[in-house]
Amino acid sequence: MKARGEKPSVTLLAAAGIALYAAGAIAPYLWPIMRPAATVIRIATLALLALAAVRRRSLTGWIFLGMLAGIELGVDAPHAALAGRVFSDIFLRLIKVIVAPLILGTLITGIAGHAEARTVGRLGLKSLIYFEVLTTVALVIGLAAIDISRAGAGLHLTASPSAQTNTGQPRLQSSVVTESPQPGQTTPAPALSWQQFLLHVFPENIASAVAENQILQVAVFAILFGLALGRLSEAKRAPLVRLAESLTETMFVFTNFVMLYAPIGVGAALAYTVAHSGLGVMVNLGKLLLTLYVALVLFALVAMLPAALLARLPLREFLRAIAEPATIAFATSTSEAALPRAMEAMEAFGVPRRIVAFVIPTGYSFNLAGSALYLALASIFTAQAAGIHMSLGRQAAMLATLMLTSKGVAGVPRAVLVVLLATSSVFGLPTEPILVILGIDALMDMGRTTINVVGNCLAAAVVARWEGEFRTTAPAEEALAALES
Repeated sequence: MKARGEKPSVTLLAAAGIALYAAGAIAPYLWPIMRPAATVIRIATLALLALAAVRRRSLTGWIFLGMLAGIELGVDAPHAALAGRVFSDIFLRLIKVIVAPLILGTLITGIAGHAEARTVGRLGLKSLIYFEVLTTVALVIGLAAIDISRAGAGLHLTASPSAQTNTGQPRLQSSVVTESPQPGQTTPAPALSWQQFLLHVFPENIASAVAENQILQVAVFAILFGLALGRLSEAKRAPLVRLAESLTETMFVFTNFVMLYAPIGVGAALAYTVAHSGLGVMVNLGKLLLTLYVALVLFALVAMLPAALLARLPLREFLRAIAEPATIAFATSTSEAALPRAMEAMEAFGVPRRIVAFVIPTGYSFNLAGSALYLALASIFTAQAAGIHMSLGRQAAMLATLMLTSKGVAGVPRAVLVVLLATSSVFGLPTEPILVILGIDALMDMGRTTINVVGNCLAAAVVARWEGEFRTTAPAEEALAALES
């Protein structure tokens, strides 16, 4: 119970700190005479947030502190902020090294570990169809929302020389970056033909694909490998599935270690951005946050609500059943934390246990609609922030890539950061805007995780109705009351 109450208090405290800091930043522009007092307010706010972060031992608190400290450094010492960009590059390198092994492990585990989807007949097929339709709608809504709001326009963030690499091999981004470069941008490589593009997707050496971070090649290998594992007997499949699961879990622990450095990386990135582009970056981040939540609400109204109505689900009882799992997801930003309660709630709601036990865990690999929407939105934000025009064809290609790379992303905080970096590397987008996004990722994570959990609960109920096995009588009042106790 402590975990449920701790996260919201940290986030609310950080939000209050940001509001106080913003007041201290805006005051000098409105009343110049307040400049000395405003500086004292900003520094005092940073000190209080540092004290709160130490006492609560919260990474989220430290990331908020790093964000505000970076802004302050960028305003007060721009030369030092520009020179300190190397610290954000270090963080990006540490994250990039995670991408290929994690994608490899999660996809193999998600496919081979759910091999029973081929043996349960209609249930598996209907679940996967539902997952793909809802995920596609989420991607399209995220794409449309960021194209309309253009939250990243005007930032002009590009990769630093120390962060750029050149392996000498043809990379997929050369096939999609075809527009004329803007001033200050790297000249794109000539476009590949569609035959070269298609050939480049398939790996000829998995070791080189991992070494060069060729994410689509890694994903294709993982899918084929997972399908091959699924054809083996349980005795022969189990050791390799356990190895893939162990690799995945190890890489998430590795990610947790790297995330301890996140406050420094985020602070250095925002310090450089403010020193280079001014405080307007905070307006862009605010627009991005608002765009995400508007898009999530829109997804709930135009995709999830029609699905529930078409399945003739009792909406009031469904909302009552998912209230606690959704609250846990919002409070902890962790889908996994809400999994046990979500399964219990859906069973009490009237979904048979065998459907709950299959659909919800499978959905945690294949039906993370909130994360998919966020990935589409954040990817285009990254392109906008870098001043890269994305044609409709390239955006469609990015949607197809996200459909692939988002499968198997774990329901833990900041896991989608790895997928976002993977997608950016495929399309030749700079990673610096992603690091800036990380400053508000905790606030964004709460909303997208809630949609993930509610979406999987809804999937279980819809599939049960589709199978004709949804309850025939209303659940007992004490069963619903037990969910709220």
